[in-house]
Amino acid sequence: MTEQNRSTKERRITVIGGGSFGTALANISATNGHRVFQWMRAAEQAEAMNRDHVNTRYLPDFPLSPRVIATSDLALSLEESELVFVAIPSSAFREVVRKMKGLVDGKRLVSTTKGIEADTFDLMSDILHEEIPSARVGVLSGPNLAKEIMAKCITATVIACEDDELCRMVQDVLHCDYFRVYANRDRYGVELGGALKNIYAIVSGLAEALNMGENTKSLLITRALAEMGRFAVIMGANPLTFLGLSGVGDLVATCTSNLSRNFRVGYALGQGKSLAVAEKELGQVAEGINTLRQVKNKSDKMDVYMPIAAGLYEIVFNGHDVAEITRTMMLREQKTDVEFILKEEP
Repeated sequence: MTEQNRSTKERRITVIGGGSFGTALANISATNGHRVFQWMRAAEQAEAMNRDHVNTRYLPDFPLSPRVIATSDLALSLEESELVFVAIPSSAFREVVRKMKGLVDGKRLVSTTKGIEADTFDLMSDILHEEIPSARVGVLSGPNLAKEIMAKCITATVIACEDDELCRMVQDVLHCDYFRVYANRDRYGVELGGALKNIYAIVSGLAEALNMGENTKSLLITRALAEMGRFAVIMGANPLTFLGLSGVGDLVATCTSNLSRNFRVGYALGQGKSLAVAEKELGQVAEGINTLRQVKNKSDKMDVYMPIAAGLYEIVFNGHDVAEITRTMMLREQKTDVEFILKEEP
């Protein structure tokens, strides 16, 4: 452990979830000298990780710090923990958090899940507040592809919270010579950006499979950012937050890399595969599919102009032809390029 990676004091850290990003966070925390417990549902997976020090299901090519202790015992993993990262897919997020009641009252909880709960349209930090009202809640989001983090590629993320002490603790626990942690007080905007960008990663994967040009890819990313900002304003978030790591940063990373689960689902769809086959081949949760459904319904109700999201919805859920949808989108209204411009002071 280098001096640069050494935190000021050893802390007890918990990661809830056995997926790739949770494992990457556990590994950074452990390498930085903290005592880390990682909870996962399957006892067999936990036993294998403790024996081999590798997450064979999600990150088989990367050795883990032996300081990461995997367990399927939720109470044990949370005992005396000072900081808890919750890295559970949105579909199971509330279920797991409810099991944490009585074990994390008043503790610092940080969601890393970039999704929206079906039916309620709750973001994950909303669920944490609802289920554990006494908790101090934050959100971690950004262009954070887990395999690149494990490969020690230089990466940055955002801890978003109104609680400055919580932000400083997360920065202290995770900062190292290849992983930087910036702070932001707009928790809702950061979390919404992380969820919305998954929709456009699917679109970009689809475009890649269809061999669309670089002009098209840049158009998709730029107009995706416009749609995200438009939706954010209606929902009460600050669109300028989307110019940071959790917005344009995350959007670029997931729209240009086949390491992105949502990008790979879109690529499979562009190859003519069904959604069921695409998700089965992925073997992991692609949050963008559920997010697309929720955002399409919400944008229709609130009359938000989101032609890219609407077009993808028709392709994914109604089986419309990609070429037909593309032609229809090109005939849509040509609105302004930049919608949120700061006015100069007189």
